[in-house]
Amino acid sequence: MGDVHEAPRPRIATGQLAQHIGQPVCFVGRVEKIHPSGKLVVLADGLGKHTTVELSEPLDEEISGVIEVVGRVTNQATIMCASYVQFREDKSSFDLELYNEALKIIHEFPEYFPFGTGRNT
Repeated sequence: MGDVHEAPRPRIATGQLAQHIGQPVCFVGRVEKIHPSGKLVVLADGLGKHTTVELSEPLDEEISGVIEVVGRVTNQATIMCASYVQFREDKSSFDLELYNEALKIIHEFPEYFPFGTGRNT
């Protein structure tokens, strides 16, 4: 799964998971639920839609709030996590709704936000 960090990865929301099966992606969402096993985390995107993130190892830390997940979309339209970063929200909160609006623009104008090659063409 190490190649996930080397490949270009589009930022997506829950509604775009099915279009990216088998591909590396970046997903930002708010932690809604953590499975008791610590290996599944449910995140809500900017529209309130839920995505399941699978971890290869159980969580060894407490997570909450907004996190960014880098991983690969599985055949079940979940994300197999390669890494995650927890956003600090102690000074200001992250606006997921505004982030969702930015995602719409990024996907509406792919010529300005290329993901396919990792370089400008």
